[in-house]
Amino acid sequence: MHQSKIPWDDQSGIQLRKWLNVSPNQFYDPKLFAIIPMGFCYPGKGKSGDLPPRKVCAPNWHDKLFQKMNSIQMILLIGQYAQKYYLRERVKVTLTETVKSYKNYLPKYFALPHPSPRNRIWLKKNPWFLENIIPELQKEVHLILSETI
Repeated sequence: MHQSKIPWDDQSGIQLRKWLNVSPNQFYDPKLFAIIPMGFCYPGKGKSGDLPPRKVCAPNWHDKLFQKMNSIQMILLIGQYAQKYYLRERVKVTLTETVKSYKNYLPKYFALPHPSPRNRIWLKKNPWFLENIIPELQKEVHLILSETI
């Protein structure tokens, strides 16, 4: 992804598109999806993965970007940083609890774990996610896409 300069152009992106059940053409169509990271630069590597996004990015840029997008129907909150920032006091103690409570945040937000290959252990421990949540996510996404196209 860092070499191609295309967001989600890696294994995480492949997994995310599978979860959404959309093609790369759909995913990268700016009329259908907007990709807004929590941080706008790579924060570097930490002990157990990437460092957290810089805290200055979202407060400085997200509202300005969202104001220019007048047809947002749902925001995918991918990972704990996005969930904590947007859900604030509604975020649960753990990412697992937040993802399980996804219905509480609809229709505006859909909470997801990060689709990184590093999260394979989480996915194995939480089979309900792929069995129950992903079909609901796909239903929501395809409903929105069918209204947009």
